[in-house]
Amino acid sequence: MTATVEAPAGPVTPAPRHPLARRTRRRSKGALTPWMMLAPGIVLFTVFMAAPIVYTLFLSFQKEQVKGLGLGGDSRTREFAGLENYVSTFTDPEFLASVGRVLIYGLILVPTMLGLALLFALLLDARRTGAKGFSRVSIFLPYAVPAVISSLLWGFLYLPAVSPFYWIFEQLGWDDVPSLLSPGLVMFAIANIGLWGGVGFNMIVMYTSLKAVPSDIYEAARIDGASEVQIAWRIKVPIIMPALIMTALFSMIATLQVFAEPMTLRPLTNSLSTSWSPLMLVYRDAFTRDDIYSAAATSIIIALATFAISFFFLRVVQRRAFGQED
Repeated sequence: MTATVEAPAGPVTPAPRHPLARRTRRRSKGALTPWMMLAPGIVLFTVFMAAPIVYTLFLSFQKEQVKGLGLGGDSRTREFAGLENYVSTFTDPEFLASVGRVLIYGLILVPTMLGLALLFALLLDARRTGAKGFSRVSIFLPYAVPAVISSLLWGFLYLPAVSPFYWIFEQLGWDDVPSLLSPGLVMFAIANIGLWGGVGFNMIVMYTSLKAVPSDIYEAARIDGASEVQIAWRIKVPIIMPALIMTALFSMIATLQVFAEPMTLRPLTNSLSTSWSPLMLVYRDAFTRDDIYSAAATSIIIALATFAISFFFLRVVQRRAFGQED
């Protein structure tokens, strides 16, 4: 006869987990945490940046083929165009003229804007300058005004019929003062709007870099007999050179993408065409002529030009800009 042994009643204690398994699970959770935090940013970048860029690149190699009178549903078809849109853009006289105007605009705006921003930053950093808080806000405040609003404000100040400046000129007997919206001066009118709005931002960047410099360096220079001008030119400017290069790069990129100022001023004058700047040309092709394929190709060319200029500019000034970090 076989005897049966019953197991004692009561809770069964589970076997302890191996410490290696617990550490592996903690590591897996720790590895997923950064990706979970980055997930919203990655999704937004993919949806609103990467996907439109890829779609624009796809459209730039397409063209619309019209059959017959183009009235039927199947009369307009999309076909592969190869490099036809890019060749058409590079050989377009309006595009080449717009590039030339933007280059001249940048030569006027960028050096003047950076020079004034550096001058204001050095003046605010000087020991004998008073009312620094009010001065900083006053110089920076125009940057807070949207480009469309500032363009409208300056546009009406440029119009002789409504501008208070031209009324003052008339009272002084200056009847032959030319309008800044005339063909020969409209370039300077647009540059003035960019100058008014951009000096404050660049000044804040440079001034912040100056405040990060230890004051002991300046005191040692004063003890050696250096004047304030010598300290500014020989010590402060070389130290904040990375900030100068960064602001110069941002200014060049903004110059290549100028759009709001001439587009807002265009209804006020006949001196601005619909293709005054490359981005205005893109807007005209896409929304006026309904040629999104040519507009896409021009957009890609502008993006590549911006990247190339930024890359080569940083390559040229790399040692000067980042030499202090080595």
